[in-house]
Amino acid sequence: MSSGYVHTGPCVYLPDRRWALRMHPAPRSDERYQELLDQHHRRSGWVVYRFRQTRALTMAQFFEIRYSRKFRVFAGLVAFIGGILNYGVFPSVAARFFIALCGLPPVVQVVGVEVGTFPLLMGVLLGTALFFVFIGGQVAVIVTDFIQGSFGQLVFLAVMIFLLVTYSWSDIGTALLSAPEGQSLVNPFDLGQEERFNAFYWVISVIVLFYGMLGWQGTSGYNAAAIDAHEAKMANILNGWRYRVLMLITLVLPICIRVVMTSPEHAAEAAEIEAIIASQPVLGGDPEVLASQLRTPAAASIMLPSGLLGLFAAALVGAFISTNDSYLHSWGSIFIQDVVLPFRKKPLGARAHLWLLRASILGVAIFAFIFSFNYTPNQYVAMFLALTGAIFVGGAGSAIIGGLYWRRGTTAGAWAAMVAGMMLAGFGVVVKQLPASIVSPHPVLTIESTLIDGGQASLPLEPGVEVVEAAIPFDQPGVTGSWSGVLESGPDAVEAVASIVILGQNGETVATPTLRSDGSQMVVSLDGGRSAVLELEPAATGFQRTVLSLAWHVREKVTGQVLTFWSILISVALYIVVSLVTCREPFDLDRMLHRSERTEEDSDRSNRWWERLGFDRRMTGWDRFITAITIAWPLFFTAVFAVGMIRHLLGPGLGLDPITDDSWLEAWRWWLMLALGTAVLVTAWFLIGGLRDLVRMFRLLKQVDSDARDDGRVVDHHNADEDPMGQGRESDA
Repeated sequence: MSSGYVHTGPCVYLPDRRWALRMHPAPRSDERYQELLDQHHRRSGWVVYRFRQTRALTMAQFFEIRYSRKFRVFAGLVAFIGGILNYGVFPSVAARFFIALCGLPPVVQVVGVEVGTFPLLMGVLLGTALFFVFIGGQVAVIVTDFIQGSFGQLVFLAVMIFLLVTYSWSDIGTALLSAPEGQSLVNPFDLGQEERFNAFYWVISVIVLFYGMLGWQGTSGYNAAAIDAHEAKMANILNGWRYRVLMLITLVLPICIRVVMTSPEHAAEAAEIEAIIASQPVLGGDPEVLASQLRTPAAASIMLPSGLLGLFAAALVGAFISTNDSYLHSWGSIFIQDVVLPFRKKPLGARAHLWLLRASILGVAIFAFIFSFNYTPNQYVAMFLALTGAIFVGGAGSAIIGGLYWRRGTTAGAWAAMVAGMMLAGFGVVVKQLPASIVSPHPVLTIESTLIDGGQASLPLEPGVEVVEAAIPFDQPGVTGSWSGVLESGPDAVEAVASIVILGQNGETVATPTLRSDGSQMVVSLDGGRSAVLELEPAATGFQRTVLSLAWHVREKVTGQVLTFWSILISVALYIVVSLVTCREPFDLDRMLHRSERTEEDSDRSNRWWERLGFDRRMTGWDRFITAITIAWPLFFTAVFAVGMIRHLLGPGLGLDPITDDSWLEAWRWWLMLALGTAVLVTAWFLIGGLRDLVRMFRLLKQVDSDARDDGRVVDHHNADEDPMGQGRESDA
């Protein structure tokens, strides 16, 4: 679309961890550089411009043009597998979100039959998204995304204004300033104790931002939807402004939730929120992780009045639909276009092609339903998405950037990078989803009892580390117990010994058995005349222990973000080294990018300094104004960061007092007002411009004279529609 107004879609996930609560647009080096680089990428057309010049419909189609058909199929399959694994948690998270937000019961009556609300809601949400995909394909996806995006932005603005009026800035300040030392929510220089979402997390985010441009294929339809490379670049510039509005709600809402959860004045509301969270079944997941997913919807259901809550729920339903129709369309299309289609010697008819795409999209929806139904939430969603996304992006980034910008990149280098990235990220996905008792190299305590949910529970015991498993549910209402274990011997002992402590409802000791890892079982009496069978399985030895120790370290110590970083680093190194070794002749990038069609006057465009900033000759006056504002915004806040950093570093030597947390808080108040005012202007701008461009889009579609050969096939490293004979030799494998 011209200037890209129509794409105002995908869903905003409302995280509830500390990094979401923190005033993260602070003038910190990592986050300011992240925004500065992001805007540089957008205005310069980094990757986006050149990819659109290739005229490929999918990224894997570009891979066949640049590398080989076999690599296209392999990359398409990896993108598809990584994508559906990533997408597989969406219905689960959304269903839990709406159950907590709307206070839905765990089961409902459907035609006289009790049906679980969780699977029923997932089915309804997925079915709705499928409906919109099937009635109009990518055009319907664009239209629904625009409608949802416009409505969602208006509702989010209303929610933010209501929250900031309802909860005074003094209450917000009290809640933010209550953070422990080293984990400040307002002072960017007081973050030394932040463990997971620390500075390294944001540094990796900057690297991923640069490396992964267009690597994620969840919106692949949009990557090829622009009229030409210039419009793709402008759409990407505008997308940054849309993103600011969407992400502002993920700052304001969690901050106000923190006010409610920590302020004595809102103790009653906090108790209601915790009760909603506690009422949701854990089903073997990590209670803390599950609580992090449910706290936002549970709190919103208490904090927002009925009318606004309904609008908020409607906006998020629309967000789910727009996100899921995009993802269903993308992953279903990628499987057909890049895995199935390359094996056909003759092109499919239009009708057969359409029905094959529909079947593939339906298959993706069925997989997502089954995966979500069986998914165990044992790590934060942001980490899971980063890890599964790295299955493809970890290796594909090298192949994309190298293929578009480096003439000496080779097929062998692309293979090496892709395989390495896929294996590292795939290993992380598997390890983090397997039960701890399977991955652990340490002795595993197993307890079997009818008093335990599911009849059995297992707990790895690390030497000298006490592990406490939260409550074992008993048959009697309101009665619970807990058990813990301490492994007394070292990990290399032939026979391990564990001391088990089982507590009753009031914390009294019920039993204290000592167990050996010799294969024997012990029967322990519990409350209610019941019993439990305990067994301590021995630790792994030899090569098995080495492998399990590595897997255990990755599972327990390495976050998805860190694993993504290592997969990127290794993939880049392999791509460069292998390409240098195997390159025999530089690739003709000018032909692939259709540069022979440019005039001689355009050939020196890169020598003009103002074009290096993101301005080009095709820009209208309005385009130049938008680009200038896009450049100025991050530059201004980067200058603020520079001043703040100099003041922080040189202040003590000049006898200046450190900037107080109260001063930081006041600065954030002004920043928030500026951001909110900007969001109002951007929302109005995109709504008006989007309606105009929506009309333009349908007018252009009526005028399009499509080429039936432009169906994603590649002939002799050319797009099929570029072959003057209409056919040609099959590209090499």
